[in-house]
Amino acid sequence: MKTSIAAALASVLLSPLALAQPVEPAPLERDVAKGVTKLMAAGLQDNIGLQFVEDLTTEIGPRLAGSDAEARARDWAVAELRGLGFSNVAIEAFDIPFWSRGVERAEILSAGGQQMTITALGGSQPTPEGGVTGELVRYASMAELRAADASDIEGKIVFLDESMTRTQDGSGYGVAVRKRRNCAPVAAEKGALACMIRSVGTDHHRFAHTGMMSRDGAVGTGTGVAISPPDADQLTRLIERGAVTVKLEVGIETRPAAPSGNVIAEVPGRGALADEIILLGCHLDSWDLGTGAIDDGAGCGIVVGAAKLIANMPGRTKRTIRVVLYGSEEVGLLGGAAYAEQHADELAKHVFASESDFGAGKIWRFQTGFGDGALSYAAAMHRALAPLGIGPYNNSARGGPDIGVLSATGVPVVSPGQDGTDYFDLHHTPDDTFDKIEPDAFRQNVAAYAVFAWIASETGWDFRTGPVAADE
Repeated sequence: MKTSIAAALASVLLSPLALAQPVEPAPLERDVAKGVTKLMAAGLQDNIGLQFVEDLTTEIGPRLAGSDAEARARDWAVAELRGLGFSNVAIEAFDIPFWSRGVERAEILSAGGQQMTITALGGSQPTPEGGVTGELVRYASMAELRAADASDIEGKIVFLDESMTRTQDGSGYGVAVRKRRNCAPVAAEKGALACMIRSVGTDHHRFAHTGMMSRDGAVGTGTGVAISPPDADQLTRLIERGAVTVKLEVGIETRPAAPSGNVIAEVPGRGALADEIILLGCHLDSWDLGTGAIDDGAGCGIVVGAAKLIANMPGRTKRTIRVVLYGSEEVGLLGGAAYAEQHADELAKHVFASESDFGAGKIWRFQTGFGDGALSYAAAMHRALAPLGIGPYNNSARGGPDIGVLSATGVPVVSPGQDGTDYFDLHHTPDDTFDKIEPDAFRQNVAAYAVFAWIASETGWDFRTGPVAADE
């Protein structure tokens, strides 16, 4: 199933975007429209969601997938969600391959013993005890490395010096991340001792960005590390002056299986639509360098805060709002795959899904992935969100990382587009901490998620196919 999921996601991510077309918005009933106004105002004053992130990152801190810290985070989240009054709170367990970093050292021997700031990439192989020493060979892109003759690489350490482009929508990441996944295995095939990449990030600070080499959480091929941008610049300048020799040492810990899990909580629906599910997701795990505030504690606070606002509305929602705090996203979307497998028999009842996993910047556009007959519903949501400064976008959404598998099986999704201009300054670094969240931008997110989830629940609209004709 994971293979087919990956193939489906790859195909949709590479497909061209459809152009947005003007469509007359479907009307909202008076009570639904009043609820929109009330939720929007309440969201902009949110404290519950923001407090959730503060407490998670303070009391638990970093939450590496499969670690004791991730397990503590699950237990903590269960207690918090129950305390907030959510129903059907549970942990859905699954196992993952475990990888953890140990020693990380890199030294430029040919320049008086200069130390570099590095971090091992997830899934990296360790170096032999005591490390490896080799001459550095620089390439400006993965294409150059792939085209290189093995005789130029064998016995050396590859330095892949490719920069990432800063964009508002984060599209530069898809290109830049290829070097993280491919440098070490390609270099190893050509006989390299290891691969060092310029960090996948847009900052110019002296810390390195980690991230997985492979998509399945397992140990990959070759030794891979990321180096800080200033150290990458230093290496480039030194190489221009002559041969550069580097000593690199990487230690890791692995286990074939470690416990992980998804945390589930619900705002139960009522009446005929109670068994239909609106899923709001985030991921609870994080990398171990910072405290996982931007990636993705913020997302969890946003969806929890939004769902709690809806739960506080008079009466009960028509459809069930299900919050899913996914585990083990960072090491290969393993929580998303586990959820889809464990809930395969009810995916047809998932009428709508959305995920927050791009930090806490303001939402500036709203993208849907509905059936063609449901575009008037997308237009209604666009109109409802406009007072928050959110513009319409197209109908080519495929969901966030963990709900991509749901989209691939036909579940309608929305992708609220956050401003990610600075997101990759912090992503997967020691600087991913709570102080980086701007409260007003965060609260705008909470308001937006509450509004569109409320509309999806209370209208009872079919986002797969749209209105049913009178003669059907």
